[in-house]
Amino acid sequence: MSGEPVGIDELLERVREGLERVGPRAAYEAAKAGALLVDIRYAALRERDGLIPGALVVERNELEWRLDPRGSHRVPEATGHDLPVVVICNEGYASSLAAASLHQLGLRRATDLVGGFQAWRSAGLPVTPP
Repeated sequence: MSGEPVGIDELLERVREGLERVGPRAAYEAAKAGALLVDIRYAALRERDGLIPGALVVERNELEWRLDPRGSHRVPEATGHDLPVVVICNEGYASSLAAASLHQLGLRRATDLVGGFQAWRSAGLPVTPP
């Protein structure tokens, strides 16, 4: 993005235009169909609220390193650029920016969970207690 600086709200709006964001039930169904759920919440939140069973935990500052299919530090789950990925943060803000960053690495099917972990839990979807 070039030109005049933008505030975070405008930046968030812009990056979300390039994402097909999903709600909790759609994320759950996507995972059942093979999508990779990636939890980028920091440790204190995971310890406080629990985990989504089957979600890959990757700290936000390591996300691009771990999911780049061509990267030397990738996780085994980073099998290719066509991998569907749903990024999950606590409330659905940082995950949008993270998913947009994954798009820049060629992971065009990356998106994020609207409302984040809190929406997942509120929808009554599975959570492993802390």
